[in-house]
Amino acid sequence: VLVFNGKIRKAGQKIFASNGKQVDFASALGSCEEAGGTLATPRNEEENKAILDIVKQYNRYAYLGIKEGETSGQFKYINGMPLNYTKWHRYEPNGRGREKCVEMYTDGSWNDKRCNLYRLTICEF
Repeated sequence: VLVFNGKIRKAGQKIFASNGKQVDFASALGSCEEAGGTLATPRNEEENKAILDIVKQYNRYAYLGIKEGETSGQFKYINGMPLNYTKWHRYEPNGRGREKCVEMYTDGSWNDKRCNLYRLTICEF
């Protein structure tokens, strides 16, 4: 079960929270789903900022609830819907099918990354 230690942010109808743990993408997603939510997925600037606040608190990159689809370079929400908001870092995404997950940098921009690295778990509810 997640223990949040006050690492919670609200944006619109969503609440974002982190347990401070760094795990791979599948484990992060699993933890969030077990807690009744999903991996943090920014759908606008306000939500991106709320997630960034938590990223900055821990000073750690975090996985987002976005993955590359069947088409190389085409990213989607983990529910399969197309992205309606993006904040890619300059020259990203550049993994060309090798980097299927997305992380948030400590400046709030996004980067495509392999899914087996250890990144901060941030869930949304």
